[in-house]
Amino acid sequence: MIRLASLVFGLLMGIAAITGDAVAQDSAESAPESKSKPLPWVTEAVEAPRVEYRVFESASVASKVSFHIYKPASYEAESDKRFPVIYWLHGSGGGMQGIPRVAKIFDDSIAAGKIPACMVVFVNGLPNGMYIDWKNGDAPVESMIMKDLIPYIDSNFRTIAGREGRVLDGFSMGGYGAARLGFSYPDMFCAISMMGAGPMQTTLVNTPRMGPKGRDEIMKKVYGDDQAFFLAQSPWMLAERHAARLREGMLMRLVIGDRDETLPANRLFHTRLEELKIPHAWRVLPGVDHNPLRTIAALGEEMWSFYREAFSPPAPKPVETPQP
Repeated sequence: MIRLASLVFGLLMGIAAITGDAVAQDSAESAPESKSKPLPWVTEAVEAPRVEYRVFESASVASKVSFHIYKPASYEAESDKRFPVIYWLHGSGGGMQGIPRVAKIFDDSIAAGKIPACMVVFVNGLPNGMYIDWKNGDAPVESMIMKDLIPYIDSNFRTIAGREGRVLDGFSMGGYGAARLGFSYPDMFCAISMMGAGPMQTTLVNTPRMGPKGRDEIMKKVYGDDQAFFLAQSPWMLAERHAARLREGMLMRLVIGDRDETLPANRLFHTRLEELKIPHAWRVLPGVDHNPLRTIAALGEEMWSFYREAFSPPAPKPVETPQP
């Protein structure tokens, strides 16, 4: 199987070098942004317990950008304490409707002692931003997150402002984004969670969750109809480029339902990570389709043990006793 993954990857590399046709999977549930509308860098506020809506100035975008942030009850009660942060990356469509439900899941789990108290930043990745800097420069989503949003969070909230205090998690397009950003900046995050992630391959001939029209529009708008650019952004290429660093102390999981249309691509990507000797947990969830809440529920205790491990203090290094 590993040899097969290598052969497939080599073949895809050759295709990308030869053809200019852009074909890709998109696990989106809605159509791409319309050309006639401005990009929604500032969304409407979502009301939910312990969730705050913020707007900040992004130098990368040259505009205001909004986000939501969940703060645990102990954030106000323990005014001297600093907290780790989970950066939650939504799927296609914007993920606004999911913020209250996901925030409650984390709030209930913290109250039950399943995970340490932490904050959750609900990133605005645009409805179909793909968590990359678009080739035409219209939407520098990656730069906004890495250069502007994370520093803003660390400057305006009591975070653990280091690698050990940041986790990336996301579903669907957000799982793809977690892979992309986590693999691109391994010194910025201690853990990466990729759930129902897509597109997790280098090229596709079909798009089961959107169809050819939506695929072609995203490939044109985001990737500039450039297959080589799409390939260069892929988690496959980023994992290979940063494999040595990703083997060192990076907690990682790849989770997918066995009824999810993106399973074949995720399975092949899992095999590629094994070939690169990048440690990761691989979970295929029985009876689960492409649904974030069902995925979280099916993971059960494993959902929370991942965060506990991510935020555990590192073991102290043994003290060497000088030899006489």
